Amino acid sequence: MPKDNYSALKEKDILFSLAYLPPVEYFMLFNKAENVFIEQHEFYQKQSYRNRCLIASSNGVMPLTIPVEKSGKELYKDVKISTHTDWQTLHWRAIEASYSSSPFFEYYSDEFRVIFEKKWVFLWDFNFELLNKTVELLEIEKEIQLTERYEAQPAGVYDVRELIHPKKEMVANVPSYYQVFGQKNGFRSGLSILDLLLNMGNESQLLL
Repeated sequence: MPKDNYSALKEKDILFSLAYLPPVEYFMLFNKAENVFIEQHEFYQKQSYRNRCLIASSNGVMPLTIPVEKSGKELYKDVKISTHTDWQTLHWRAIEASYSSSPFFEYYSDEFRVIFEKKWVFLWDFNFELLNKTVELLEIEKEIQLTERYEAQPAGVYDVRELIHPKKEMVANVPSYYQVFGQKNGFRSGLSILDLLLNMGNESQLLL
């Protein structure tokens, strides 16, 4: 679907994959949906937003990738987070370094910090906790429904499970907004919802 047509969606039910602090475009669709479905029976896919997000550092876009235990083909819900590195501390320090001077970091930081400080076994559980917290802070009043089974071509929904991907063109044009390093690096799209929330606070809803 062309970028500029997302506002004219005919399907009001939208099916997403669960992602790690998803990009702003994810929540533009999420906020527009009449019913939100999260796929919980898919196989895990590498090099996707399932274990990766993008934030804006002083030097430009920085990817944050959650290390996972290597295995064969397995369900996303069964993927375990690797314990070989202290990735949670590293990711939080990167977020803090990038956004400590943003207008709303002090307002929201504790909400996210407690999630990063908790020990997690499964990637799905960590991402789902972050998603629920983000939806709460954005004040999006929608019930998240989990799929009952996997369908390759589900009927009656707009399926964005494979469309919102770091290697694919965005499905929605993200309007420009204030970014803490915008004056130095220019506006960057494709960033995590964390970037919008920490820079724009309660005005984030107006851009979604």
